[in-house]
Amino acid sequence: MNPSIIPALSALVGAAIGGLTSVLASWLTQRTQVRAEWRAHDRVRRQDLYREFIEEAAKCYVDALQHHEPDLPALGNLYAKISRMRVQSSREVADEADVIGRKIVDTYLAPDKTFIEIRELLADGSIDILGKFGDLCHAEFETLRAQQF
Repeated sequence: MNPSIIPALSALVGAAIGGLTSVLASWLTQRTQVRAEWRAHDRVRRQDLYREFIEEAAKCYVDALQHHEPDLPALGNLYAKISRMRVQSSREVADEADVIGRKIVDTYLAPDKTFIEIRELLADGSIDILGKFGDLCHAEFETLRAQQF
């Protein structure tokens, strides 16, 4: 074997290893950045969905307290958001959203509430049908934040 081949071969292998290391580091960095962007986007999507659901559920619940006839388009929108949660959210959050939807439908079937009855519901806290949902959403976001780091 020619002694001049060994240094040339060593230089070639060293350059190949250095190049592969650089490519691998770039790929890992890119992958990490893409995952971080996806998680941030997913978090914003969920926040928007939960905000929209809370607003829609509150409107439907107030309407159910005051009226015997259901607002079907609003209930349809509410259940569309619940279906989106089944795809995007944890099972606990989606299940609690479904419980809220059922409570709203049941409230339409109950007698209409007077303003005094609504004030009493406010005083004893039983009017808050969204509290547990908010707690579950908060816990889900904490879990997502823990996964990010």
